[in-house]
Amino acid sequence: MKKALAIALIALVSFSAFAGGSGETTTTPSTSTSTTTTTSTTTTTTAAPEKVSFVIANGAEPESLDPSQIQGVPEQRIFEALFEGLVAVDPETADGVPGVAESWDISEDGLTYTFHLREDAVWSDGVPITAQDVVYSWTRELDPATGSPYAWFPAMFIAGATEFNSGEADASALQIRAVDDHTFEMTLIGPLPYVIGALCHYSFGIVPQHAIEQYGTDWTKPENFVGNGPFVLTEHVPQDRIVCTKNETYWDKDNVELDEVIFLASDDVATNYNMYISGQVDWNTGIDLNRFDEIQMRLDYQVSPQLSTYYYTINVTEPPLDDVRVRKAISYAIDRETLVEEVTRAGQIPCWGIVPDMAGYEGLQEEERGGVLYDPEYAQQLLAEAGYPNGVGFPTISVLYNTDDAHRSIAEFIQQQLKQNLNINVSLENQEWATYLANRNSGNFQIARAGWVGDYQDPNTFLDMFITGAGMNGGKYSNAEYDALINQAARMPAGEERFNVLKQAEDILINQDQAIIPLYVYVSQNLIDLDKWGGWYPNTMNYHPVKDIYLR
Repeated sequence: MKKALAIALIALVSFSAFAGGSGETTTTPSTSTSTTTTTSTTTTTTAAPEKVSFVIANGAEPESLDPSQIQGVPEQRIFEALFEGLVAVDPETADGVPGVAESWDISEDGLTYTFHLREDAVWSDGVPITAQDVVYSWTRELDPATGSPYAWFPAMFIAGATEFNSGEADASALQIRAVDDHTFEMTLIGPLPYVIGALCHYSFGIVPQHAIEQYGTDWTKPENFVGNGPFVLTEHVPQDRIVCTKNETYWDKDNVELDEVIFLASDDVATNYNMYISGQVDWNTGIDLNRFDEIQMRLDYQVSPQLSTYYYTINVTEPPLDDVRVRKAISYAIDRETLVEEVTRAGQIPCWGIVPDMAGYEGLQEEERGGVLYDPEYAQQLLAEAGYPNGVGFPTISVLYNTDDAHRSIAEFIQQQLKQNLNINVSLENQEWATYLANRNSGNFQIARAGWVGDYQDPNTFLDMFITGAGMNGGKYSNAEYDALINQAARMPAGEERFNVLKQAEDILINQDQAIIPLYVYVSQNLIDLDKWGGWYPNTMNYHPVKDIYLR
């Protein structure tokens, strides 16, 4: 079945006779009246509106609440509640829309952006937000002393950022400046057509210099917290919950209808699902595969195509995985069709490349074997050529994944495939989220599961993380030609020619070097009752800012 048809059919998965997710901790603002009758008069009093809470099963405990120290999807959801950058997220399209900046101008050459900050934008303690706050925040993110795991991302955009972040230059090299209190200017390395969407990302967040200087690393504790988002932090119980309440100083507070958002920290999908169906959770962000047959029949099961890819990354410096023939043998030995049909089972799309189909860019196809994604005989041939006929002499290799039932099921499938088709042994190692991320980013693994949700809607977001030395390039892949092509595309205007350059780079990454093993294109899977909650929309980025959610 062709990919486009597969995507179209995903929408047909969700139908049923079930409702769900009532949310016991959530109450409707009351508009009723209570009448008290006495012997002399009848008085009518209006009951005070009850607090509207929205509870999210958010996955693992976040690494941090500091935007400069985060790198995951659970953290991104919390970021959108507590902070706002120059650009915010449109809840329907996931495109960039005005945030702290109410407007911006672009130079004719597409290199310089001038942002005009809202005069009524203030921190949660009432201190005005200025262009100097943006300069401070971005400089702090890129400062090598900060150790931000995502500093490489703004470095891909801002002129002088790579030199500063690498220690080759000081902060004066950064091409950002405060023109005045409400005007901020940045100069890019090239006419990047996707920059506005990218500025929604937390690595471009704005943080409170005055609070950080006063409290140091304790500034994200509830008693010290200062933010500029639609909600403020009021409680944080590690490994349990984060409670955020409506920010009464937020410039757009009149359009924020939730009084409270609670992020529950749990990566136990069975527990999260039970809490959802019992009404203790309003939005469940993960799916229990053991109960998928039941879940997919619910009316409140929301499934849609997502701009994201599930893949295995390989430490290409680790023998025997430093041999491209071994890496290719592993890739050809995995039956992706069976994986999505029998293990993940939610309409995921098998893939060969890392970039999903998007407007103007067709996903990479396998070329060496005429488009065949699964070829165990060829895999055995490659392994024999590498010196391991029928797996003889091949050492046990390990696969690292973060604690989650779905990741475990996929890893067990891969383990079985490699034993069956290549006669090689694979050990599985699961780690909790923060430890897993630290080891994956540092290259402390042989093979590690990974997933990438596009940070903006352009192929570059899937490709630039594999350039030499990039912060997310834990597999330590390095190819000078690949780097040059990514660099070339960054300086090209939008259009077919630029996409062709990116496609050449992806071909090198996958078909030539097999630096990673893409497995499938995700679909987003959530449980939320949209008859009860408004402002939550399916979109390809799976972005759902809590600012926009309301009780119907």
